[in-house]
Amino acid sequence: MTVWWSSSSSSSSSSSVSLLCLGLSLFLVAPCQSGCREAGLCCTGRDPSCTSKGWRSDRSYGSCYCDQACVSTLDCCHDYETACPAVSCVVSEWTQWSGCAEPCKATVRRRSRSILQEPLNAGKPCPHLEEHAGCAEYWTHKGHCHNALVPALIITGGYGNARKKRDIPVSSDIIGYCVQFQLTSLTKGCQQSAGPHTQWMQYLREGHRVCVECQPPALAAGQTHCAGDGEENGEDRRQSLQWQAVGNPQCRGVWRRVGRLEACSCPTARSFLFI
Repeated sequence: MTVWWSSSSSSSSSSSVSLLCLGLSLFLVAPCQSGCREAGLCCTGRDPSCTSKGWRSDRSYGSCYCDQACVSTLDCCHDYETACPAVSCVVSEWTQWSGCAEPCKATVRRRSRSILQEPLNAGKPCPHLEEHAGCAEYWTHKGHCHNALVPALIITGGYGNARKKRDIPVSSDIIGYCVQFQLTSLTKGCQQSAGPHTQWMQYLREGHRVCVECQPPALAAGQTHCAGDGEENGEDRRQSLQWQAVGNPQCRGVWRRVGRLEACSCPTARSFLFI
């Protein structure tokens, strides 16, 4: 009886060792069949045919993918990141701003950039390639514009650093000045200006006092004041006037003229230009 038990134990132990060796063999062989590199696969987008068999990044074994979409579906082969490294989009520098699209009216200027390297393997996508900003020009190839721009058209004070300055004759006594207004109403479109060159409109609030500078380039031909500044209203200069933000026709409103200043003294966020 003791001999019979010993023989059975030996047979069972031998079987266990055989199964262990077989499992170890499969474990060692399986990884040799896996991976994107050995399969020579790196596919764009979602490609069901871009598949291999091997270890996944979650340490499970089976079918795995080498396409760009596997990053989001979490079924990439374990070596996807090294075999198919992510390459982010690369773009050029911005071009210079163009001139205004049309003279003698509120319109837009544009600038652009180009793609130098397309994104690969779930790399960072390309940013927007074109930007628009409001502008106005007061002259054409035939000379100065004759029609005033009304209602008052305004833009952020920073535009004064970029717009062209017309040469003012030495004998001219035209100088710039500032007008202070109190905003009494504005449209909801001002708060929906999310573009990089229209964000300044979000600072417009009812009740705020704002400073609007009249620079020589915006002076109407033969006049010494900017169109829409209320200067032409004589004694009734404190009346309500209309205004519109350049770059977003949905941003407009009414303000009350407070008075003329020799120099603007409002905070930057509330300082604008007649256009």
